[in-house]
Amino acid sequence: MAQNLPETMKALVCQDVGQPLQLTTVPTPQPTPGSVVVKVLAVQSQRSLAAIIAGKTPFTFPKPLTPGNSAIGRVATTGQDTTSLAVGQLVMLDTFVRARDNSDIQILWGFSDGFTPQSKKFMADNWAMGSYAEYVRAPLENTWALDEKRLCGNPSDGGLGYTINDLASLPEILIPYGGLRGINLHPGETIVIAPATGGFSGAAVFAALAMGATVIAMGRNAKVLQKLKDRFPRVRTVVNTGDVQADTAALRALGPIDAYLDLSPPQAASSSHIRSCFLALRQYGRASLMGFIPTDLALPYSHAMGNNLTIRGQFMYERADVKSLIRLAESGQLKLGTAGCYEMCGKYRLEEMEECFQKTEACQEAGQVVLITP
Repeated sequence: MAQNLPETMKALVCQDVGQPLQLTTVPTPQPTPGSVVVKVLAVQSQRSLAAIIAGKTPFTFPKPLTPGNSAIGRVATTGQDTTSLAVGQLVMLDTFVRARDNSDIQILWGFSDGFTPQSKKFMADNWAMGSYAEYVRAPLENTWALDEKRLCGNPSDGGLGYTINDLASLPEILIPYGGLRGINLHPGETIVIAPATGGFSGAAVFAALAMGATVIAMGRNAKVLQKLKDRFPRVRTVVNTGDVQADTAALRALGPIDAYLDLSPPQAASSSHIRSCFLALRQYGRASLMGFIPTDLALPYSHAMGNNLTIRGQFMYERADVKSLIRLAESGQLKLGTAGCYEMCGKYRLEEMEECFQKTEACQEAGQVVLITP
């Protein structure tokens, strides 16, 4: 129920494609059936947001839009049908929203209204205000309770000692975690993650290690690869040279390889690493495709057939994956903050978004974090 919310709040608003974000005073959202209002504490600055609002990506959004992505916050007020969340409770908001009566209608809350007329209407009518604001109205299904005593408590009292800002990396890890779960990665298996030196791909390395796998991190940035290898005993590295035969041999030398997670960005469409990774998979190996390559690729068809490979496309994650990741973090197996090789590059208020965008552009490597703390 309502808990003395302020009448207005500050929010960043984009009025149209190509328009800058404007800090605006807007009415504070109120809960509706199936939602809660959350005070935003920390949200990771989205690496692709500047390109999205400039219209330089395939993603579209309703206008006007308060952007934002998954966040850490506290429940500020609840709706009449809320049964398990309480005011003041620490929560994680996840950005992958599905319509309640049709799970095929999907949006990325805060920055993409999907690719169908139904999804675009769904976001415009309901979820055009994201987390780059002091408060946000969130779907109950996307509001996940966190065990604050365990995650943030003093280690002498059985806590893990994380800060709220440390927890803001959880949503980034969640996306590749969905891909790893989708191909049933098991403890003791060996997985290639390529590329492995960026934000999401580095998060995939951290997730796979927490799941008990040995990771072969592949990429072109030898410095970041070495950093991962030095930090984690179960990380092996292969520098992508562009020579398919040599790179395949280097991967196989670290095998047998059970699985491959691909997180290629659009600019990697012509990279040779995808072929090398497929050719390095063992019999009955599995591959998960989670990147964003807009063109068709030639896969090693006969190798895939002859080795009984399973190839799975994966968009985001399932609800069960969210619960599983939170449990993994609360168990201590998934390391966050400095314990998880994360580096805080900067924290910014809503008034400092220009500086935030600049810092985000400069901090694209695995483990680097830029936060917005409204």
